[in-house]
Amino acid sequence: MGSALTKMREQVVKALPKRRGYWARSWPLYVMFLPALIWLFLFCLYPFYGRIVAFQAYNPALGFSRSPWVGLDNFRYAFSLPSFPRLVRNTVVIALSKMLVLEFFAITASLLLNEIRLSLLKRTVQSLLYIPYFLSWVVMAGIILDILSPQGLVDQFLRLVAFKMPFLLGDSSWFVFTLVSTHVWKSLGWSMILYLAALTAIDPGLYEAAAIDGANRWRRILHVTLPGMSTTVILIACLNFGNILSAGFEQILNLYNPIVYDTGDILDTYIYRAGLISARFGLAGAIDLFKGVIGFALVLISRRLASRLTGRQVI
Repeated sequence: MGSALTKMREQVVKALPKRRGYWARSWPLYVMFLPALIWLFLFCLYPFYGRIVAFQAYNPALGFSRSPWVGLDNFRYAFSLPSFPRLVRNTVVIALSKMLVLEFFAITASLLLNEIRLSLLKRTVQSLLYIPYFLSWVVMAGIILDILSPQGLVDQFLRLVAFKMPFLLGDSSWFVFTLVSTHVWKSLGWSMILYLAALTAIDPGLYEAAAIDGANRWRRILHVTLPGMSTTVILIACLNFGNILSAGFEQILNLYNPIVYDTGDILDTYIYRAGLISARFGLAGAIDLFKGVIGFALVLISRRLASRLTGRQVI
């Protein structure tokens, strides 16, 4: 026993200079990391305490500690709402539609850009596709409302070809299409980045070998490019699966109206109306907690799927 303690003490003594050297080299990195850690605690971890309102008849005047405890009553009421199944359905339909359509266009656009050999043209197209991503949805919504209004640019153009366009923002049957198309317009450039990076990682020798074997450009894309980026496509698709209950609150809040609630109202917008407009904090908290639990479970499932299908460990 005494010899074991002596050996352990000797190992600790030997490791001390190495640790001192490590901290002497690395302390600036930890200092740079500290603001992000503080932000994470203040805005992500500390607000978790507010989840308690889901189990209370919350009264701002009484605070979290003195508000009456109601247990699961808020959840029972939320699940009994006639509109709750519709909210869940709309959320899933809009989120899935956005994911699938955006990934299709992002992959297609990255393949097309990869085939452009004129670098100036390629950079110009990329920049034009990136610009909408850096505009907020408030700005984008103003542009979209001007373009799609009954007297907007699109309506005026279609009248020239004798086509009467429906009001896309005031028709429930067209509203999801409008959400998906405008989401693709805004996010296409940013979503292409990972696919373009995956394309640069493909060995150019594979293209040369395919060309020698007589493969044309389409065959090279089909048999070299797509298999080379398939791992990235599967990984992104699996990770996006965890966001299936996040249908884009900012976009929908700025574009929807009561006329399109049948297809455009989602969990997040209902939480906003119930909590901030109607002051039904317990109900809003219960639905938000339900959404968070399901989302967390989906993130765990998507992480496992991504690791299993791609062979890569996802943190």
